[in-house]
Amino acid sequence: MNTLRYETLDTRTVPPADRFALWVATASQASAPTAITSENAHDFRGRARLVTVGGIQLSRFHYQSLVCRRTPTLIRRADPEVYQVALTLAGDSAISARRRDTAVPVGDFTLIDWGRPHEIQHATERHGRPPAALTVTVPRALLPLDPDRVDQLTAARLPGTTGPGALLAQHLHHLTRHPEQFPEATGPQLADILLSLVSTMIATQLDAEDLLPAEIRQQALRTRIRNFVDRNLSDPDLAPRAVADAHHISVRTLHRLFAAEGESVAGLIRQRRLRRCRIDLADPAWRHQPVHRIARRWGFPDPAHFSRVFRAAHGMGPQAYRDLHTGSGVARIDNPTAPPVNLPAAD
Repeated sequence: MNTLRYETLDTRTVPPADRFALWVATASQASAPTAITSENAHDFRGRARLVTVGGIQLSRFHYQSLVCRRTPTLIRRADPEVYQVALTLAGDSAISARRRDTAVPVGDFTLIDWGRPHEIQHATERHGRPPAALTVTVPRALLPLDPDRVDQLTAARLPGTTGPGALLAQHLHHLTRHPEQFPEATGPQLADILLSLVSTMIATQLDAEDLLPAEIRQQALRTRIRNFVDRNLSDPDLAPRAVADAHHISVRTLHRLFAAEGESVAGLIRQRRLRRCRIDLADPAWRHQPVHRIARRWGFPDPAHFSRVFRAAHGMGPQAYRDLHTGSGVARIDNPTAPPVNLPAAD
């Protein structure tokens, strides 16, 4: 329940006659039993990746045009008691529910209550790009908001390129593209981050951020701060004061926020910078760049200071590390897109 698991599926691995049934079963696994129709049912092409993070289900779908209907009959048979937030990646998407018809353009989310009747249409774009979507399914009981207020957003269009929606989209992209980069044991922490981001996005739309539990608000703020740090590592002036000012909090509050997780902000910045330096030092494509230039690129303008910090962290100097991982032909030990274990980085 509290681990991270994932699986992938491609309908082309089975005979054409069996492909649509396989897709319907997969879509139902990601949310709830659904009546699906498609003009391509005779030879349906679709790919899916399902990622389970604690009690939260993520899905990444690429497929042909179809229509999904969650009917009253299906709801009477089983109500999974979940909300699903769906991000349109490609294609023309629209949802009908609660007497509301909403087009959901690429880059935006919508909220789906699988305990309510609804219809979702996904069609190939006019220029030929087939539909694709990212979804996160959360048990209703986990969402710390009044269900009656959340219900107001069913089938609404939610922004996915600004504010909490943009942060949620980035994390969903990385977790569904690279689930293998996260150890199973990180499931509970990743689930907490996802829940905080989903809750914050919905609460923001309801103008109800103040109603969220303190731990949810703090987790969302820590996530925003870590992403801010990752985006500004090259700035040599990046320090706790700059981080606090950027998020309109005091330095004392900033330190207290991270002390709750046994982490210091200065240590976070140093760890992220060292990791980016390790990646470049171990990359043969960067072998022609002097060590000091790589260090400066990631916020270490003083070569002597960088060498001391690197040696203290890794037991060897940066040049020795580079020789070990490029001169001997050893494969890179880091992936430049791999995030630290405690946070899925922006994709």
